[in-house]
Amino acid sequence: MSHATVNGATLHHDDLGPSTGLPVLLIHGHPFNRTLWTPQSAALTAAGHRVITPDLRGYGASDVTPGQVYLSDFADDLVGLLDLLGIDRAVVGGVSMGGQIAMEVQRRHASRVRALVLSDTSAPAETPEGRAFRNQLADRLLAEGMGGYADEVIGKMLASYNVTALPEVAAHVLGMMRATDPRGAAAALRGRAERADYRDTLAAASCPVLVVVGADDAYTPVADAETITRLAPHAALHVIEGAGHLPGAEQPDRFNRVLLDFLRDRVTG
Repeated sequence: MSHATVNGATLHHDDLGPSTGLPVLLIHGHPFNRTLWTPQSAALTAAGHRVITPDLRGYGASDVTPGQVYLSDFADDLVGLLDLLGIDRAVVGGVSMGGQIAMEVQRRHASRVRALVLSDTSAPAETPEGRAFRNQLADRLLAEGMGGYADEVIGKMLASYNVTALPEVAAHVLGMMRATDPRGAAAALRGRAERADYRDTLAAASCPVLVVVGADDAYTPVADAETITRLAPHAALHVIEGAGHLPGAEQPDRFNRVLLDFLRDRVTG
């Protein structure tokens, strides 16, 4: 693990694989950390790619900024990290909130994006009901901590049947959620509640876009992924059977095969 100071915060990250490989930046969702991408890092580096997996500000080992952290703040942090690593353009991928951050990178820094990988995410701005929910959840996490929330949502983060079928995966996901600093989680929730509408950004994207979704995603269902695919001119959709909101963790072999094929056929081919 390495660390770098970007925009006043120390971000911990892994930078794996050959420095000459295709750079792939993978962004975790809420409330996780960079270890969510461990199966993808192994497969990508084995294929000769360079993989950067950061802990976002407020998550994992990175510094916490209390209050409110916007998706634009995360996007600028990540581009600043690419600058420090000497990477001009990268494949930028993310899951859930990480997918929205990837779209924010495209919106603010399109010249830095070689391709997008959008897993289990959604493009529209938050609804009024969604804004209220995220702010209320932020209040709750600050008051109660992460434990009760983690126990409540594990059956939605993973497909419900995978909580028992994949006990090691469930334990890892629960561990990440419970270990997250409530101040970081709350700040991200408040910022995410004010996120931009990314539909115009997707419609204007000239880069290749891989859209992936778990077949049984309870948070951002297949219909959301289909909407993203229709919006982006150069998008391809893959539905991962046997998975919920985190197909890269639930079905890593299937997810990795789709990702590696996309990089080979649409990015480097």
